Amino acid sequence: MAELTPSMVAVADGVHAYLQQDGGWYLNNAVLITGPDAAITVDTAATEARTRAYRAAISRVTDVPVRTLVATHHHGDHTHGNHLFPEATVVSHTYCRERVLRDDYHAVLALFTGPSWGDIRPAAPGLTFRDTLTLWSGDRRVELRHPGRAAHTRGDVYAWLPDDRVLISGDLVFNGGTPLLAEGSPGGLARTLEELGELDPEVVVPGHGGPAGPELLLETLEYLTWLRQLARAAHADGLAPLDAARQADLGRWAALREPERLVANIHSGYAEITGTPVDMTRLAADMIELNGGLIHCHA
Repeated sequence: MAELTPSMVAVADGVHAYLQQDGGWYLNNAVLITGPDAAITVDTAATEARTRAYRAAISRVTDVPVRTLVATHHHGDHTHGNHLFPEATVVSHTYCRERVLRDDYHAVLALFTGPSWGDIRPAAPGLTFRDTLTLWSGDRRVELRHPGRAAHTRGDVYAWLPDDRVLISGDLVFNGGTPLLAEGSPGGLARTLEELGELDPEVVVPGHGGPAGPELLLETLEYLTWLRQLARAAHADGLAPLDAARQADLGRWAALREPERLVANIHSGYAEITGTPVDMTRLAADMIELNGGLIHCHA
């Protein structure tokens, strides 16, 4: 963990992004929104040690308690540390609660090598919503919104701070990493990113990777256009997703981290074409095959 030391970066007055380099698998961002009497955290971290490190970083920024914890979606890198904020009310979409309660997270972790997960336990949201929910941090308005469709997952939540023009996107956006659509929708994510662009944010804090401007939304849209064209052509040629991924001309997208995610995204692209559910067992096997073995992460 020493060579991947997290950093707390101010993105607005009283708003800090906790960035876990290099933003790869299970190295997500969290965001601290500090008010006069209490703070909000958007997401936690994947391991016990990393969540405790985040709590220590919070204590260096403020001495007010974290009373609200927003989970942008159910994936473990954003929720494994929830139970280490026992004083906070966990807030998210209803689908996030359903998945945290029913998922076998040990089966997902078995795909990866490297991390020492420590004491991680499911801690489901205790307050849920379906469309929108407004939180207040002092006089600061924090708008939580569900896109209204599957995007990265079926239960994504993003936070919009209109007075600061800061967008906290969760994994709707990655910076420097391949987007992940294993449980989402390429078309749904594209429509969502168009809507996020209409907010005209000045700062976008992605789920992984460094903060950026609105150009990051456009770049992700361009990736999705390329992906959907690739999926349509490969499906028309009768290629299996793994073969399509192996034969793909990545072009500018060859620079993205986590290239094994391409086959997962092609699976989702095919599902979009056929209207049938993704075979998650096959998808996971294809990712491992494309990677050449279990996936290593630095969490």
